[in-house]
Amino acid sequence: MHPEIFEIPFIHATIKSYGLMLVIGFLVALTIIRRLGKNIKVDPNIVTNAGIYALIAGVIGARLFYVIHYFDSFKGRPFEVFAVWKGGLEQLGGVVLAMIVIFYYLIRYKLPVRRYMDILAIGLMAALVFGRIGCILNGCCYGKPTDVAWGVQFPYGSLAYRSQIAPDPQRGRQSPYFHLPSDYYDYEESDGDTYKILKDRDELTADQQQAVTTGPYRCMKVHPTQLYDSAIAAGWCLVLFAFWKTGRKHEELGKNTIPSKSGTTFALMLILYSVTRFLIEFVRDDNPFEYGGLTVSQLISIAMFISGLALMAIFPRMKNKTLLKS
Repeated sequence: MHPEIFEIPFIHATIKSYGLMLVIGFLVALTIIRRLGKNIKVDPNIVTNAGIYALIAGVIGARLFYVIHYFDSFKGRPFEVFAVWKGGLEQLGGVVLAMIVIFYYLIRYKLPVRRYMDILAIGLMAALVFGRIGCILNGCCYGKPTDVAWGVQFPYGSLAYRSQIAPDPQRGRQSPYFHLPSDYYDYEESDGDTYKILKDRDELTADQQQAVTTGPYRCMKVHPTQLYDSAIAAGWCLVLFAFWKTGRKHEELGKNTIPSKSGTTFALMLILYSVTRFLIEFVRDDNPFEYGGLTVSQLISIAMFISGLALMAIFPRMKNKTLLKS
């Protein structure tokens, strides 16, 4: 876990690993989209501009989704909503808003929307590969405790650690996974109430530091759900590219098949990713249950799956626009 990559000298600002991986993912996705879009006669600068707008929208959407998710923690601190540099982004919210902005942009410039939705789907999965690596470096989006050999162990004070030493009623867990002795906490009073605050690691004694590192109070191993999602996104990226490539070949040969229809790669992305995201939520341990014992991400996944099925049924019935070569 490395939430901060390095510190910029003199100004003492740090480069966050999550933000850096998001930027890398964005650049990779943009490169893929520009390259695949070469067979469509359009100014590549328009694609770049759309990508920049999507990046801005992605950050706003990810932050907005996080604030809505954890709204209670911002009560009395309204300006903290804008403190993106302190962390607190949820990728799914960023993806949704970025897609809406790109969709609007394509319509605004009268571009072949369905064709760009297809290559967008491939680029989006590529970006997710790096975004989820940023998640594990940041320590967010952690999984449930597990005994599997590939389980990962986060350090003392991490989000996963804090989750394990406290009950989580929002996930139906009324007691912590393990109890941490009271001398690991500081206590503060506010408005007549006493609050427990986990001590910083450097405030612990040598014996306490050993206990939380290799002893009985170390963080339990958890599923590396971030890496699951990253690996799955890489696989879906290859599957979608093969599907899209097959469709282009079929279109050139005049075959009337589902892959040859514009928009079907995007529809397939919605179906594939929504299923895997829905399932991964069962081994994650961070998102609260909302309705019917499901998380917000699972509810959005259901909507994505239904939308994908609907588009997969609609797009093959629509006529492709003439493919323009650059």
